[in-house]
Amino acid sequence: MLDTIRKRFGLLGRNISYSFSRGYFTDKFKSENIENCSYENFDIPEITEFSKIIENNSDIFGMNVTIPYKEQVIPYLDKLSKKAAKIGAVNTIKFTKKGKLKGYNTDYYGFMESLKPLLESHHKKALILGTGGASKGVAFALEELGIDYTFVSRTEKETIISYEKINASSFDKYQIVINCSPVGTSPNTDAFPLIPYEYFTKKHIAYDLIYNPAETQFLKKAKAQGAQTKNGQDMLVFQAEKSWKIWNK
Repeated sequence: MLDTIRKRFGLLGRNISYSFSRGYFTDKFKSENIENCSYENFDIPEITEFSKIIENNSDIFGMNVTIPYKEQVIPYLDKLSKKAAKIGAVNTIKFTKKGKLKGYNTDYYGFMESLKPLLESHHKKALILGTGGASKGVAFALEELGIDYTFVSRTEKETIISYEKINASSFDKYQIVINCSPVGTSPNTDAFPLIPYEYFTKKHIAYDLIYNPAETQFLKKAKAQGAQTKNGQDMLVFQAEKSWKIWNK
């Protein structure tokens, strides 16, 4: 009788004990009777530790990547999908049969699919709060949807506006506000991006990539003004399923 191949998958990140992915995939394997598969956290303090993981674990078939390594992991990969190369951030790695590592981005797909049902004809422009790896996938998705966007950061640069510059006319111009920063994530649930929430209206969408807590202060404050709100839970499910397809194709 042949030994069944054990397939290991995991999440690469830092301080990720709270992670959605491990619970999601563990439940998936159980409910769909997927045998000989496991999913674990690869929690490393620095990206340089990634090399050791690869050397010591030959039975890994795929990984997801989260904060802060979506951009930092790229030099360690052999190849990028066209979309991951365009986006400049990776959240899914496939370990190929030839022992190569190929990077993909399924964040943009997860975000796009979860935003689509909320969109109406007046949703033409978006503000993206934060400029990290996650914001790159969001920007790419907005491009695919034909929505213009502007990045917001603490420091103003050529194509980036600062938080202080957001005012009533910004809210007239931008009907979607997306929090891609980690501000408000558990355990710091009292924190929120510093924007003038009083200018949100029924015509606005407030989208937070954070899923823990399910309703951040950012979403609460926007909802109080009548805005449509959405957290990152569905995005994660869509991107996880897309990762699973990539690992198994």
